[in-house]
Amino acid sequence: MGWMDFFGSKKKKIVDFKNRGAIVLDVRTKAEFDLGAIPNAKHIPIDHLPERISEVKNWNKPVIAYCEKGGRSEMAANLLRTQGIEVLNAGGYLWLSKNL
Repeated sequence: MGWMDFFGSKKKKIVDFKNRGAIVLDVRTKAEFDLGAIPNAKHIPIDHLPERISEVKNWNKPVIAYCEKGGRSEMAANLLRTQGIEVLNAGGYLWLSKNL
C-alpha cells in the first residue's frame, strides 16, 4: 500500500467517525493548543489524559485524537483503546486541519 492509499483510507475513517458524531480530541500542550486548534476540539493534554478517562468515556462517542505530529495522539489512542473507547489516531494538526 502506498502513502496515498494510507491517507485516503485515513480520510475515509475520519468521515465515518464524523458521521457517527465523533469528538475531536487535541492532546497537545496548552501553549500549542492556544496557537491554533481544530474548531470545537476538546482539549486534554496527553499528560492529563489518564486521570480524565472517565470524562472521555462519558462523551459516549467515538474519538478522533490528534497532536502536533502524531506521536502523542498515538499514545492517547492506545490508552483510550485499553479503556474500551473507540478511537482513531488522526496524527498531526496541520494534516487534520486540511482534511477534517
